[in-house]
Order: sequence, then structure tokens, then C-alpha cells
Amino acid sequence: MIYCVVPEPLAGELFDKLVVYYADDPNVEVIVDRRGSERRSRGASTPEGTQRTVRDRRRPRVAGDFPPTAS
Repeated sequence: MIYCVVPEPLAGELFDKLVVYYADDPNVEVIVDRRGSERRSRGASTPEGTQRTVRDRRRPRVAGDFPPTAS
């Protein structure tokens, strides 16, 4: 599924046009972004005595080199 997200200030002029444009494609859904603000604010508080940690969730690289390739 592909979502075509239209910002709310442009919904009046774009939404209907995009719905018609993508009417023949069942894999596309046109929606209006109605979020009022960000979900996480910059100054979001954490419980007393705790500190938020940011972790690198990527897997560490495997040690070693690639094997030679035949030319």
C-alpha cells in the first residue's frame, strides 16, 4: 500500500485531484495529514531520577574481509 499524504493546508486544492488521479490504482490511498503537533516535544520530561539513553540499534559489522572474487 502506498499512502499519498497531503498536508492539511493544501488539502482543499489537492485532495480531490489526487483521489481522481489515483482512482485506477488500488495500491494508492490519498490521505490528509491532520496532526496538530509533533508527538515528541524537544523538552519532553522523563521520570524523576532517570535519563533517556539513545542507542545505536544497527548490528555491529562482522570482523574480517570479503573473500577474493574471481575475475
